[in-house]
Amino acid sequence: MLADSERRFDDSTGAQQRFLSLFLRSEREVFRYVAALVPNVTDAEDIVQQTAMALWEKFDAYDASQPFTPWACRFALNKARQWIERRRRWQALLENGLAEELAQRRQELQPEFEVRLRHLESCVGKLRQDQRSLVEGYYYERRGVESLAERSGRTTAATYKMLQRIRHALQLCVESQAEQEAA
Repeated sequence: MLADSERRFDDSTGAQQRFLSLFLRSEREVFRYVAALVPNVTDAEDIVQQTAMALWEKFDAYDASQPFTPWACRFALNKARQWIERRRRWQALLENGLAEELAQRRQELQPEFEVRLRHLESCVGKLRQDQRSLVEGYYYERRGVESLAERSGRTTAATYKMLQRIRHALQLCVESQAEQEAA
């Protein structure tokens, strides 16, 4: 006799298999439906992925006596509407001068950014070689923490912690140099 946890696992696995079977058969139709609403293929693909996640979350509410594809398309329509609304809001912000305001603010702050960047470069130069190597690997070479951990012989958790400490030390160093310069 199956234990309750084993029965729930079997039920969950069965539900996943039913969902995948239904969704994979409907995916092309859902994509065509979304692509008719959204002009960009990449955006349509993202919306279909979001739809799949929403469908899975609500799969227990699906009535198996009804066709799956129309049910899935209703979810897709909601996700597409959300995407369109977010885009409209962003477009409205841009049309109301947000882009210009951001560009102007950035230009106003540019001298401060340059000073802070100069301080940061100085502070990075003061780091021990292993710390500098970690910072350069993470920020300049865009290496993952796992790769950096492996390269340094540390655990991933230790590497994350070391990066956190280095960032904090750099922040304090930059602030200290800015205060000294202001005085």
